[in-house]
Amino acid sequence: MEIASINIDACKEFMDGIKLNKHDQIIAKRLLLEINSRLQYLSDVGLGYLTLNRQSNSLSGGESQRINLATSLGSSLVGSMYILDEPSIGLHPRDTKRLLKVLNSLKNLGNSVIIVEHEEEVMKNADEIIDMGPMAGSHGGEVVFQGNHDDLIHSEKSLTAKYLTLKEVIPIPLKRRSWQNSITIEGARENNLKNLTVQIPLETLTVITGVSGSGKSTLIRQILYPVLKKQLGGTSAITGEHDNFYGDFKLIEDIEFVDQNPIGKSSRSNPVTYVKAYDEIRSLFSNQQISKINGFQPKHFSFNVEGGRCDACEGEGTTKISMQFMADVYLECDSCNSQRFKDDVLEVRYRDKNIFDILCMTVDDAIDFFSYSEERIEKRIVTKIQPLQDVGLGYIQLGQSSNTLSGGEAQRVKLASFLSKGKTQSKTLFIFDEPTTGLHFHDIRKLLSAVNALIEIGHSVVVIEHNGEIIKCADWVIDLGPEGGDHGGNIVFEGTPENLVNCDSSYTGKYLKEKLAISK
Repeated sequence: MEIASINIDACKEFMDGIKLNKHDQIIAKRLLLEINSRLQYLSDVGLGYLTLNRQSNSLSGGESQRINLATSLGSSLVGSMYILDEPSIGLHPRDTKRLLKVLNSLKNLGNSVIIVEHEEEVMKNADEIIDMGPMAGSHGGEVVFQGNHDDLIHSEKSLTAKYLTLKEVIPIPLKRRSWQNSITIEGARENNLKNLTVQIPLETLTVITGVSGSGKSTLIRQILYPVLKKQLGGTSAITGEHDNFYGDFKLIEDIEFVDQNPIGKSSRSNPVTYVKAYDEIRSLFSNQQISKINGFQPKHFSFNVEGGRCDACEGEGTTKISMQFMADVYLECDSCNSQRFKDDVLEVRYRDKNIFDILCMTVDDAIDFFSYSEERIEKRIVTKIQPLQDVGLGYIQLGQSSNTLSGGEAQRVKLASFLSKGKTQSKTLFIFDEPTTGLHFHDIRKLLSAVNALIEIGHSVVVIEHNGEIIKCADWVIDLGPEGGDHGGNIVFEGTPENLVNCDSSYTGKYLKEKLAISK
């Protein structure tokens, strides 16, 4: 038996079934105990569908985090503090209860567990909740509430409480978009997919859902995306096994996979450059009277080229001290005091703000600042950064380094970039992978508005998602499963959310029934 090629649950079953004589039992007792306990921990955190030879670079962020969690459980530490950032990432609601059981096990061993989380089920099971706000960015940073869940729902200041008590809700669309055109995949059998034939509607919001390991990513990442990319004349990775692929390609001129990878590998990359707004801001500063006197051009307000940037740190704001046997140390640049530009460039001001002050503004503050003027260039700046606010990123700084953005934030910056192009962009099929990662209920509402804006101007959107708020707002749902791994890879349901709740074999349908009931 090829142990490495089977999944964790099957391996656990195999190890439990090993029969040894009395002598071998004495020898193997300790080894079997350690192996079985570690397999059990991996299964407990909802990773029983992973094969033992699965490469780590193919794991999602949530899967990697849960493997680390299983490792911690296996170490049986006591008196430790565990800090987890969104451990429910990539988890179907059915599996959240299993995660909570594991987290309580850590607590019961005598450890402290601190979780950054938006999942409603996790909040309900917390012993203590600290709610930050009331809003984000410069309008946040306060402790709005501290206490248990029962007290939180009575808080008047908490935006979270308003959504938990349904004073605020994400509304169900008044009607679902009907569709006639689609693309079809026939005979999909990559990984655990069971020879599926799937229709993907166009010019709609289509959600691909199912429990963890049910085959969602395999279907979309390994078959739909690479096949369509090649169909449109591009290049892509090896395509997953399937028999045929056809459809209304005239409605798709491009395809974009909006994942959670960073928007730039350099620390110089930031949101305002990604949405092409920084070019306008640099032009604005180069048009100021003091710039004309000094001969400053737009390039002098860039930290990517020589001229206006600080020579000591080359526009980084920090200097690196190489340590021979330890990690490098980064210190504030003494020459520019981390302001990244030369003093004479920083003397150029627009409405009493220099270029560094502008880069330190949040998106919300910058929109207010530039909306003050009716000049054409200021209007163009607002137009370009407005999509960042529309996707719920009003709290991030314009010049915030891209490597400080979370995966969900990077994904929404990309979405904002597409929104800023508007109708000038070719008809595109957008694929989003878990776009609600790290999002509060209020932010999901903004995200849905942005996604619907793409569809209204002729694009098509496919979302891989577990979040009930997204699923209930979909025009079409494809539910894979019924379980993960070898017991998944089947189409459990295709249709509207209203019909999904009547599908007895769907875990998603059972979860969604409550969401639809309370949202009406």
